[in-house]
Amino acid sequence: MKATSISIIIVIVLIVGGVLILNKNTAEIKPTINANNVTIVDGKQIIEINAKGGYQPQKSVAKEGIPTIIRFNTNGTFDCSSFVSIPNMGISKNLPQSGITDIDIGTHTVSTLNGACGMGMYPFEVEFTP
Repeated sequence: MKATSISIIIVIVLIVGGVLILNKNTAEIKPTINANNVTIVDGKQIIEINAKGGYQPQKSVAKEGIPTIIRFNTNGTFDCSSFVSIPNMGISKNLPQSGITDIDIGTHTVSTLNGACGMGMYPFEVEFTP
């Protein structure tokens, strides 16, 4: 009976351990990179970012030297991603719970622009390339 109990405990530990390992690997959120969210309209580059429970995509790739607008789309956004901050540009903006907010960020050279929600929990970045 002792051997049976030990065998059952070992099987349970292996099952629980396997479930934890599988959940750890699938729970990681990988950023969507350049998900066709950059367009050029009337000579201006528009980067569309959805704001709800974070920013998607988390990383956008845009072209340098083109006047640029970041367009934030909200749809029932009540979390801290409804407040956007781009510190190195001095930009802090409340976004509506639902709607579109354009922020003109001018023309950039090759660089990376970092932003986040008001609490800093949800980061995003725009990489400007040649």
